[in-house]
Amino acid sequence: MTRVLAVDDTRALRLMLADCLKKAGHDVVVASDGVEALDQLRTHKPEIVITDLNMPNMNGLEFIEEARKMPEGQTVPILLLTTETAQALKDRAKQVKATGWLTKPFDPDQILGLVDQLA
Repeated sequence: MTRVLAVDDTRALRLMLADCLKKAGHDVVVASDGVEALDQLRTHKPEIVITDLNMPNMNGLEFIEEARKMPEGQTVPILLLTTETAQALKDRAKQVKATGWLTKPFDPDQILGLVDQLA
């Protein structure tokens, strides 16, 4: 069982992602923005993080940048899950050391495969 932190400001998507992961036997912690996600990262020390890009308070790129400064976030795989496809954003994701980039709507099999592969 892998502990996964799922971060998205859209409640329905957060629940769908959590449900998909829980049905596959994973332990899921959720957050609604990057600020809450940093707290969850510190508290629950997930083995993998899946985060949205566009969120209030702290977006996904800012969250990754801050997470990489923390002991709990330095090596944890962090995947961005977003509707965005701009190359400039993907380049920025590489700069902040995002592990991967997935586009919404997500494919449950792809997500579960990556969790198994990366955790």
